[in-house]
Amino acid sequence: MGFWQPLTNLRDYVSQNPPVVTFFLCLLTLAVTFVCLSSYSYNHSVPNPDTTKDWNHLLSSLSQFKLCVNSNASLPELVSPTTSPLSLRKRDVSVHPTNTPSVTTLHLRVPLVVTPNSNSDSLKNIALHTALNSSQLHLEGNDSINMTLEIVSGNDTYTCLTISAPTHLLPMSLLPSECPASEKNISPIHVEATKQLDTVSQTCYSLRSENDPSLIVMLTPEERSVAARHLLEVSVCLLGVCGILCLAACMTHSLVRRHYWNGLDLQNELLIDS
Repeated sequence: MGFWQPLTNLRDYVSQNPPVVTFFLCLLTLAVTFVCLSSYSYNHSVPNPDTTKDWNHLLSSLSQFKLCVNSNASLPELVSPTTSPLSLRKRDVSVHPTNTPSVTTLHLRVPLVVTPNSNSDSLKNIALHTALNSSQLHLEGNDSINMTLEIVSGNDTYTCLTISAPTHLLPMSLLPSECPASEKNISPIHVEATKQLDTVSQTCYSLRSENDPSLIVMLTPEERSVAARHLLEVSVCLLGVCGILCLAACMTHSLVRRHYWNGLDLQNELLIDS
């Protein structure tokens, strides 16, 4: 009788078992964190962690290159208008993809800024055409991707990108807006994508991409609801473990105290008998 004192037992257990108390506090903190994350993800837009390929990712990979005019050409080498991506765009300027059996061509307004390596180089009425491998843009496979960047006169915030690539490589879930059709027929200059300049005198263009929040793929309301429910389920399990630890601390220490007092009584009886 009178042995079970929960608050006293819990206080004594805390003072005598620091490692277990630290583990308990970690579990409790994790449970509270999951509850907060569940509430936030349910009420706010959250990026989809399963989407590793979007237009921000593609443009960021492209901006690591410099586009340089072929130094072997006596004059700026022009791409044939009959085979350039711009000619494809002239036939169909819709933002909806133009499909061949395995290739998609898009003409989009992207947050990509083109700057020349010399102030003397003009960006008026110019388009740059290049071809890269998908691996260079951190995409799967080793397929060829054709790109043409058309600099919009008087604009330094976006560029018109015509891209032709296998359909499975392009992020199709969330597309940038359609780029307005140009009234001028510009023959694109063929350039090579490189990360290092061969010569200082070589005419090159640098690329700078801006992260556009509107191009980030977000979780749908249904997916946010599922994620919030799973977080709550995990937090409830962790809180249950915390409750079991508290109960075990109270009960275990009361039994230890009982054995301790029983030992003292036995010693007293032996002293009295002697």
